[in-house]
Amino acid sequence: MANDTPQQQQIIALIRQALQLNDDYPLDGHSPLLGAIPEFDSMAVITLITELESYYDFTVSDDEIDAEVFTTVETVRQFVTAKQQA
Repeated sequence: MANDTPQQQQIIALIRQALQLNDDYPLDGHSPLLGAIPEFDSMAVITLITELESYYDFTVSDDEIDAEVFTTVETVRQFVTAKQQA
């Protein structure tokens, strides 16, 4: 979407890749994820975490994995920002 930040656009691209969604699937910062997209299951969460770790060069520990992180695209972006600032 036009109002998405570059970081948000990259996260959307990583989500599309992890969930194998095509570019026609509508995603923006407010898009609900976990529980709203059938493809977003526990394996997709692990795949997305791996993608985020690889792209942004950080490590996510088991105790940081919380369903709330994957509520929306924006909550994922906030998590990435927090990891980058840690």
